[in-house]
Amino acid sequence: MIGALLASLPAQAQTRTPLDQLGGSIPHAQALPSQAMPFVGSPPPAGKPSGSAGPAARLPSGGQESAAADPHTILPQPPAGKVAIGMSARFGDKEPLIPRGLVWRVFADRPEASGAYPLVAEAADPAPVFFLSPGGYVVHVAYGLASVARRIVVGEESRREQLVLPAGGVTLHSDVNDKPIPAQKVTYDIFEGSFLQGRASSRPYFRGANSGDLIILPAGDYYVVSTYGEGNAVIQADVAVAPGKVTDTTLHHRAGEVSLRLVKIAGGEALADTQWSVLTPGGDSIKESINTLPVFVLAEGEYTAVARYDGKTYTKEFTVEAGKDGPVEVLLGEQVTAPSLDVQEGSGD
Repeated sequence: MIGALLASLPAQAQTRTPLDQLGGSIPHAQALPSQAMPFVGSPPPAGKPSGSAGPAARLPSGGQESAAADPHTILPQPPAGKVAIGMSARFGDKEPLIPRGLVWRVFADRPEASGAYPLVAEAADPAPVFFLSPGGYVVHVAYGLASVARRIVVGEESRREQLVLPAGGVTLHSDVNDKPIPAQKVTYDIFEGSFLQGRASSRPYFRGANSGDLIILPAGDYYVVSTYGEGNAVIQADVAVAPGKVTDTTLHHRAGEVSLRLVKIAGGEALADTQWSVLTPGGDSIKESINTLPVFVLAEGEYTAVARYDGKTYTKEFTVEAGKDGPVEVLLGEQVTAPSLDVQEGSGD
């Protein structure tokens, strides 16, 4: 039943820092895997915030949590016909409470005629209090891309409920020869599993993360694909996400930025209306462009630059070394007539 309800919801070099100790406010946004964002949630619901009511009502005796471990030692007095349910979540049974960034939704545990589960209440507080009528409910809490649900039955007495949400964070960076790569030049896709151990998912769990973003994930093993530029500078690395911790990871690329120029003489002006292609030694095309001065980011290695201009084809072999950026000039005199290097017309950058 909970699985059916969740199916109808929106999809949700390393150092570690305790996640609950990160300062600053956490922006709220819709929790979709296609978006990279520091902390993910939903906009706080409009209207009266949860937890606001009249005189205080003490919890029934028998609670095992200490006052320091649970924010709901005293609950507000609920309106007539309602019961106060105080909710909180922690990273693990022995981990700290999650202090911010949580999005709570309470659903009736029985679907309507349409098959949808009615949304009864929602909140974006770390420890909300919901005033509910006696009956069955499913409480769903999301923290970034991690979430958990629990079915509860509300009786006649107010009480507290605490969920365990094993989630951690990861921040990603990339460099070349210890020089950071500008954030706008690199993106990351995150997959479940381990690349090194050969047990990796083929579909990204999170696509298009940016350098420095704090991505909240369910605790577990992941591997990250870092793409530098739009060429073949792609590397992978395994990352372990621990509950309540932020793992800061830097991926080390071995690549360089190459700008291509077709010129009549060395150091001359680049000729416009040139179509470019970069080939591997085996003849595989890495990237094509119709820009006059294209810039390719290429992994360390040997390549052939091929230029088509005015119905003729020109070529030059060159080598890319990690961290060494620079131009590659192809001279008009270096004409190639071999059909194997004749590049097909196609869409470029």
